[in-house]
Amino acid sequence: MGFFTWLFRWLGWGADSRDFPSDTERTSDLGVRTSSGSLNRSSFDDSDAPRRNSDLTETAIHSNSERSVTTRPVTSRPKLTLSRREEERIRNPPERSPCVEVVGETPYRYARFGSTTGRHLDLSQDGDDSQLNARCLPIFHTPEELAGWLQIPLNQLVWLVHRFSAGRPPASDAAHYVFQWLKKKSGGWRLIESPKPILKRAQVKILREILDRIPAHRSAHGFVAGRSIVTNAEPHVGQDVVVAFDLSNFYTTVGFSRVVAIFRSLGYSREAAIWLGLLTTSAIPGNMAFPERNPYAFDPYLKRHLPQGAPTSPALANLSAFGLDVRLTGLARSFGATYTRYADDISLSGPQELIRSLRVFIPLVNQIVRRERFRLNPKKRKVIRTHQRQVIAGVVVNEKTNISRVQYDRLKAILTNCVRLGPSTQNHEQHDNFAAHLRGIIAHVSNLNRDRGEKLMAIYSRIDWRR
Repeated sequence: MGFFTWLFRWLGWGADSRDFPSDTERTSDLGVRTSSGSLNRSSFDDSDAPRRNSDLTETAIHSNSERSVTTRPVTSRPKLTLSRREEERIRNPPERSPCVEVVGETPYRYARFGSTTGRHLDLSQDGDDSQLNARCLPIFHTPEELAGWLQIPLNQLVWLVHRFSAGRPPASDAAHYVFQWLKKKSGGWRLIESPKPILKRAQVKILREILDRIPAHRSAHGFVAGRSIVTNAEPHVGQDVVVAFDLSNFYTTVGFSRVVAIFRSLGYSREAAIWLGLLTTSAIPGNMAFPERNPYAFDPYLKRHLPQGAPTSPALANLSAFGLDVRLTGLARSFGATYTRYADDISLSGPQELIRSLRVFIPLVNQIVRRERFRLNPKKRKVIRTHQRQVIAGVVVNEKTNISRVQYDRLKAILTNCVRLGPSTQNHEQHDNFAAHLRGIIAHVSNLNRDRGEKLMAIYSRIDWRR
């Protein structure tokens, strides 16, 4: 019993606990008690989204001589509930094709053993060729057929996936990736894993002939043909508030099982999906050196994950976030807001009504992200009003898509110094083709603001590249 509770009862002011609503009365396990209803959907989508209700209140009833009813904001966090689709999946789980145990000869080369019986497992029979044909995807079921499609020997395919070393390179020199640690501006380390030529050719073929034929969600703008940071920013121009989130360790969060599930959902058999997952994910070797005596930098990379630097990783990351995009799009629509995502940058914007609903809206976003098995970086969450500079993935969106004044002035100063002092004095980062580097930046500025781009191009045309 707390001191103030004892004091109030001693003075005769204490109210019996039965007069106060219980937690289940205020917030049930299936939703949020509101002034006009409850939020009763967890899987927000475009067709079935709940209406916004930001005026959450709870009623405290006191048992004094004169009962009074007062309202105050809900202290408990709003909760999501199961959608009809999820409830149906729980009631009627999908049937799984049983493993076919083979007695005697192996069904195909490099077939796996059963965990208990020791017999070979045939995992090549549960594919859906009709689904692959409908999507114009290549058809293969076994490792040998996959090697034939990749146009490499089967033994080389086995070597690429480290079949006989538990899927992990025994040492750094045996890995099929070139590892490089880069320090993040916000602190910590990022591991760049660039595939070596043989593996990269296989990944490019998987990207061009499989992954590029599967469209990403329309709200995803990163690494999607025909979309860019400009198309990602345009829906948020002129909004009263912009809420920005950042997904922490976006690529490494997508593990091997999620990648295999993506290929399974396309129609590939379990055997084929496992080998495709091994080709497109990475596991760091045990003897790899960590940066600056910081062993904790290893933590996100210990499990098998999408490597940042592989050509297939952006497409697989977008497909793994498809459910996240669907649910956040529906949530945004229910609050009258707009949602887009550029890689790991999540952007939501809306009118004044969204500002008044942020105490409900932000926790719901957090819950959806967690349920989709991603993580948010709390240090990078921003709520930006109209009187502030609203920046989304480096693009200013207050009145129109634009480049920030600081970036424009810096680039203009570099070009002016190139004219006055020569371009060799301004190539501080030692770019191999400094002229192409500057043209690329000017083209980016022109996409955001044509007038500024023309002014910069006029200065660029006066540069004497012989100096």
